[in-house]
Amino acid sequence: MVAIITVLFAFPLGFFVRNRLAAYVAYIAIFGYSFTFQTLYLLRSWVGDSTQAFSADPDKLPLDYLAVTAGIYLVGFGLITLGHRVGAKRRNRTAVDLDATR
Repeated sequence: MVAIITVLFAFPLGFFVRNRLAAYVAYIAIFGYSFTFQTLYLLRSWVGDSTQAFSADPDKLPLDYLAVTAGIYLVGFGLITLGHRVGAKRRNRTAVDLDATR
């Protein structure tokens, strides 16, 4: 779920929001909400004896889950930065004077 949210929102936030800090904060809010929902969904499955996301041992920390979601989180910040650069180049393009060629 967080991967889908990152793909759907990170680049457009960087592209359309002029202030990069505002885009980062918006992404943090969206990611935080979806991460919480995803964790709750996976935790409910784990309580129902599913070990697809978490280990069966409750004392073992889910570091693999942490690594994957942290990687997705960082990719989102990279996509925001890329979108901001592409959007800034597009906004700062100089207009072509067609009358100058005559």
